[in-house]
Amino acid sequence: MTAAVIWLILSLVLIAAEVLSGDFVLLMLGGGALAAAGVSFLVGGPLVGGVVFILASVLLVFAVRPALRRRLNRGLDHSVMHHKALVGVTAIVVARVDGHGGRVKIGGELWSARSSDGHEVIEPGARVTVMDISGATALVVAQD
Repeated sequence: MTAAVIWLILSLVLIAAEVLSGDFVLLMLGGGALAAAGVSFLVGGPLVGGVVFILASVLLVFAVRPALRRRLNRGLDHSVMHHKALVGVTAIVVARVDGHGGRVKIGGELWSARSSDGHEVIEPGARVTVMDISGATALVVAQD
């Protein structure tokens, strides 16, 4: 009975620690410890529990974990997001852009901007291409 309680406590600690890691390894080890707790309660003895822990943990880590990760990753959208999605987009200059500053309109939003090479001067109304985003500033180059 004592071995079952120890395995049960270990399983709860491992499952709780999974919250901090989020990689499903500790969760699988916690499942192995839970299986060991059940076997130790029914059969008794720490040796049997240890063998069940090892077998169940290996099975969970190498069989269940990859399937679980694939299923969770399938629901994620791996498209480009945030400022990376603006690189390569065409913008319109609304206030003169040079190496020190300026303003452009990207998709209906006003952004601070400066020329990507630091020397080019682009007048209002010109079309530019966003080369990079540095903080909240678009680095742009004039389109030909």
